[in-house]
Amino acid sequence: MKTHALIVSLLLGAFPALPAARAQVHYYPDGSPWNQRADGGPDAAVDGWYYNLGITGLRVVLVEDAPRHLLVKHVFEDTPAAGKVRPGDFIVGAGSRPFASDHKNGYGMDCFGPEGPILEFAQALEASQSEAGKGRLALTLLRDGRTVEAVLAVGRRYGTYAQSFPRDCRKTEIIRAELLAYLVEQQQPDGSWGSPPHDTFAPLALLASGERKHLAAVEKNARMHAATTAARDESSLINWRYMAAAIVLSEYYLATGEKWVKPELQEVYDFLISSQYVDLTQVNEKVKETHPDALPRSALDSHGGWGHNPGFEGYGPISMLTGQGALAFALMSRCGIEIDRARHDAAYDFLARASGRNGYVWYEDQAAGADDWADMGRTGAAGIANLLCPYQEKRYRERALAHARVIGAHPESFPDTHGSPIMGMGFAALAAHADEESFRRLMDANKWWFVLAQCPDGSFYYQPNRDNAGYGADSRLSATAVTAFIFSIPRRSLQLTGKPFRD
Repeated sequence: MKTHALIVSLLLGAFPALPAARAQVHYYPDGSPWNQRADGGPDAAVDGWYYNLGITGLRVVLVEDAPRHLLVKHVFEDTPAAGKVRPGDFIVGAGSRPFASDHKNGYGMDCFGPEGPILEFAQALEASQSEAGKGRLALTLLRDGRTVEAVLAVGRRYGTYAQSFPRDCRKTEIIRAELLAYLVEQQQPDGSWGSPPHDTFAPLALLASGERKHLAAVEKNARMHAATTAARDESSLINWRYMAAAIVLSEYYLATGEKWVKPELQEVYDFLISSQYVDLTQVNEKVKETHPDALPRSALDSHGGWGHNPGFEGYGPISMLTGQGALAFALMSRCGIEIDRARHDAAYDFLARASGRNGYVWYEDQAAGADDWADMGRTGAAGIANLLCPYQEKRYRERALAHARVIGAHPESFPDTHGSPIMGMGFAALAAHADEESFRRLMDANKWWFVLAQCPDGSFYYQPNRDNAGYGADSRLSATAVTAFIFSIPRRSLQLTGKPFRD
């Protein structure tokens, strides 16, 4: 049994449920994630990685021995909370109601989701921006042992999300425009936004807008991808970057038809063919020393997948990258790149082996329990890859629907995906969109996240998550990019989001 298979039960949440007062994000003995700091950007002024409470300007933590309290850790200047709420205050109610349930917020099937004061605060903040709420949010605070009432003028500029959000929603469109403007401002001189997840969702969100004013930023990013990829490349942790390049360049080519893109796509395809694991000779000898339990047990073990690097190194190919590889080939085929079907189906077969009976995709090419589920990013990547499959057999469409429906059945883990929650959110939303009911359930269950991640400056914020990964100077950029992309999905203006393909 592989090393990672040994920890299946742990990562799927099979560990004993913690008491309600402790089922929260900071279950690490060292105090993580609260003690992590951003080393740059607007969040560098905050002394830890705390929950953002939407446009109020507040940052809070959950408290173990006070499960119906939110402890204020930071108040941004020139925000609705400035001068009315202080660090050290406990928020014990919102919307003129005391918090009614204990927080239950952490990683695992028993504690995914925002239940408790986090959810109740989000609901009150959203309601306060309605016509009836008059743009005023009433808070009940405990300060130095006494109760204090405060009213925050949050305004009604955004209003509330429509029941159909992000489709046909005025608030969504106002926010999306702000997010796109923020992305343009944050683009680096070389055209990048700094990492493969950013360099996937930021350009796609801008391209999906259909606005000419954003096309220059998209082209700049596409040329960055072209300049940093080649048919042969020996960089480290490289497959993530090539997947991003394949997806963005394909969508850009299909939207613009610019002739310079296709040769660049061919180079990316040639590299991905070389980096796909299909033969035992590709096993790195170091694996015998560093990851002996991960050595392939047969020629088909991990066959057809991609890992962090070409071939088989470390613990081998993983579903998240293999889903992106299958998707990359599907998009490239629409661009006129000749795809080796045997290689393509090897990737789909990997994903099929990783899929449980309920459609949930496990970390590698072996399924979890029949009814198990956890973070849905891998399932999302597999789902959209199957949905865009260029082959006619009905099994691909059936798999895509199974992946969409398990995401809709268990939407709680949406912002808490293994590795990169931002990447997981983007792919999970894409896959769920294949089934209208599943997409609706995913959005409704996570409205709280969109309400609370929004910041007063028009950006979105990367909330604490189980992996505690990626919080830094780009904490606003990560969440901004993926939210702008998700809010563009109903527009169906990309191949990924349902734009009709004309060969």
